[in-house]
Amino acid sequence: MMPDLPNMPPSPYAALYDLLIPADDELRLSHDLVSFDFITGLLEDTYCHDNGRMAVHPVRMFKYLFLKAHSNLSDVDLVRRAKTDLTYKYFLDLAPEDDVINPSSPMRSPSPRPSRP
Repeated sequence: MMPDLPNMPPSPYAALYDLLIPADDELRLSHDLVSFDFITGLLEDTYCHDNGRMAVHPVRMFKYLFLKAHSNLSDVDLVRRAKTDLTYKYFLDLAPEDDVINPSSPMRSPSPRPSRP
């Protein structure tokens, strides 16, 4: 099932973003100026609307993939950095105290196994 589009949840610590992330930071500008909503429309038909467990929203997963490519990090290193880097959390629409995904969440499609004769 596809959850609702991720938005920054209310947090008593949200003011930290304005204090610690410069207004001209590349990821902050990307978050504020680029709308990633088109991803939901592209993938909406691939999710069952009434069956299955809740998935991480595709917009958030796309943002994780963007950060991974942008920073040239492995899955584990990306998740480790997203736990502590407020710029990453801001870009991912997470409150400072929110948890990040599990590093075992698939970040990319596994390569197909060779077929056996």
